[in-house]
Amino acid sequence: MIPGIGTATNVATVLLGSGVGLALGNRLPERTREVVTDALGLVTLLIAGTSAMAVLSDDLSDAVGDSAPLLIVLGALLLGGITGSLLRLEDRVEDAGRWLQRRLTRGADGSAERQRFVEGFVVSSLVFCTGPLTILGSLNDGLGNGADQLFLKSALDGFAAIAFAASFGLGVAASAITVVVVQGGLTLVGLGLGDVLPAAHLDAVTATGGLLLVGVALRLLRLREVPVADLLPALLFAPVLVAIVASFR
Repeated sequence: MIPGIGTATNVATVLLGSGVGLALGNRLPERTREVVTDALGLVTLLIAGTSAMAVLSDDLSDAVGDSAPLLIVLGALLLGGITGSLLRLEDRVEDAGRWLQRRLTRGADGSAERQRFVEGFVVSSLVFCTGPLTILGSLNDGLGNGADQLFLKSALDGFAAIAFAASFGLGVAASAITVVVVQGGLTLVGLGLGDVLPAAHLDAVTATGGLLLVGVALRLLRLREVPVADLLPALLFAPVLVAIVASFR
């Protein structure tokens, strides 16, 4: 199978779902769109919980000990949050959304429409690109192990894009650019790695990504504006910390 076909399929489903959502959006009352967003927030919270449970995996415990997994996830989030905040990743993601908004929604009036575009771009980009299927599926796609995981993710993202676009508008379609950059980049990494990360390292990444999705869910439920983009470097710190701790055992 051609490397990258999974990402191409994912982009297509996001754009298709966004188109359907935009077509439905004007016909749905605001209350209905809010309920749809709340439902997505609850489902995102469920996915986050199942992903975060990877911190209890046997492979991770065998590699770093029974007491270390939680500390590794905590350390990854702290280091990632410090790094991301210093790099102002949340601001940069929002700036990217505003830049795209100016070019894709010419003639749109009012700050409310602009904020709706930016929120749709940021939230959907984070939901589509921070889950475990993004990392593992893209790496396996690049390694030539098939794109089954990305095909599954494509179906999920397509349905999510319908609901997101009905609530947030055109910004959701713009998030396809983020999918291309993130998943395409990880697929290229897979082409160069020659092998996937050990199971323990992937479990640490999955658990950390699960907690990032909790932050996304809190935003969708309008409970707290967690700067999830600032925490994204935690996904890089998690396997590094596993390797460091495992080297002392």
